[in-house]
Amino acid sequence: MPALYSHILLDHFRRPRNYGSLTAPDISNEQFNPLCGDRIRLELKLNQLIVSEARFKGDGCAISTAAASLLTELILGKDIAELADIPDARLLSALESDIQPARLQCALLPLQALREGLKDYLTTKAPRHK
Repeated sequence: MPALYSHILLDHFRRPRNYGSLTAPDISNEQFNPLCGDRIRLELKLNQLIVSEARFKGDGCAISTAAASLLTELILGKDIAELADIPDARLLSALESDIQPARLQCALLPLQALREGLKDYLTTKAPRHK
């Protein structure tokens, strides 16, 4: 049975990877959880539709901060076509923690920012093929 807060979750919370902002990101989205006040902004730079850089900023609990940090590592080097299909379970299992139902929204907030950012990019900014 996974720990309530695994060493992976605590490590990403204490030493978040890819924390900060990007200059002129290709994809950017901020999500807010009104139930707990968590706010996560995810920013991506693309090179030929491949994630070349990923950053996040925000104010959140240990779970949402760790999930955002871990998500940035999971998506680096991936084609954006792959990102839309990342299941919730992929991020949750990567945290190796026993995330209770009441805290699932915290853990999935960064993934929500990714999905909404991708949706916006694909409908308004993506290069069109003729």
